Amino acid sequence: MESVLYKDDDYTIDDLDNLADGQRAELIDGEIFLMASPTPEHQELVVALLSYIHNYLNGKHGPCKAYTAPLDVYLDAKKTRKHVVQPDIFVLCDPDKKQDKCILGAPDWVIEVASPSTASKDRLLKAYWYEMFGVKEYWVVNRTTEEVLIYVYGDHPSSNTYTIDDEIAPTIYPDLKIRIRELI
Repeated sequence: MESVLYKDDDYTIDDLDNLADGQRAELIDGEIFLMASPTPEHQELVVALLSYIHNYLNGKHGPCKAYTAPLDVYLDAKKTRKHVVQPDIFVLCDPDKKQDKCILGAPDWVIEVASPSTASKDRLLKAYWYEMFGVKEYWVVNRTTEEVLIYVYGDHPSSNTYTIDDEIAPTIYPDLKIRIRELI
């Protein structure tokens, strides 16, 4: 179960760094969201999606690489200390954003596998900040509702909802066809 820490002023990366070792958390707009361990079903889907995307990208799309949590992503390349997330899966095409222990700047494509405790944050809060910081495309895969919510950002932003039975493709890789049901 995810929980939020509260204090009178905004949390910063220093507060995030002072959490207990091993405590996964995200810092979004000055709030810390503690993250619970994922379920086996969550991880099975993350691994299946990551493998599928990795195999697609491998050697075909220049410097683009797929990553998975836990890896800190500072959405603002200036490291404002207010937006640090750990997306379940993300694709990064700018190798200059890869640092020793983090990613400094927004990824190109982000996928979150929602759980009942994170679904609202994934659909609303993260969707907003991913758009603000320049993510090109964002997917929220919800196994409970069997839906995939896709946000496309940029000059012509849109959002669409699909089922896990639909064949869907990211706009940045239109030939990458994914049917989530076949991966679980």
